[in-house]
Amino acid sequence: MNRYSLAGAVLLVLIGLIHSVLGEVLIFQRMRSSGLVPTQGGKLLGAGHVRIVWASWHVVGVLAWAVAALLVELGTGPAGGPDPQRMLAWIVGALLASSALVGLGTRGRHPGWLGLLAVAALAGAGAYVP
Repeated sequence: MNRYSLAGAVLLVLIGLIHSVLGEVLIFQRMRSSGLVPTQGGKLLGAGHVRIVWASWHVVGVLAWAVAALLVELGTGPAGGPDPQRMLAWIVGALLASSALVGLGTRGRHPGWLGLLAVAALAGAGAYVP
C-alpha cells in the first residue's frame, strides 16, 4: 500500500468537493432563477454561456474524483501492479459523467458532450479490443 497515493486521493476528493460546493454557493446560486442549471448571467453573459461555464466548472470536480480513484488503484493495487481494467473503468466513467454534465448543462447545444462521449466509447472499446 502506498500511503502517499492514498493521501493524495483523499486530498483530491476534498478539493473536488470544495470546488463544486464553493462554486455553487459563491457563484452559481446567484445566477440561478430556478432549476438545476443556472441561466442568469446579467449584462455580461447570456444564458448559454452561463450554462457551459456551470458544466465546465463541475467537470473539474468529476475529473478530480476520477484521478483520485486512479490514485487509490495505484496505491492499493495488487503486488503485480494496478488493474488496468479498473483504471480504464474509472476513466470511462469520468468521461461519461463529464459528457452528461455538458449535455445537460447546455441542453445538447455545445458539441463538447459529443466529443467526450466519443472518447468514452473509444476508451471503453479499447478495453475489449486488443
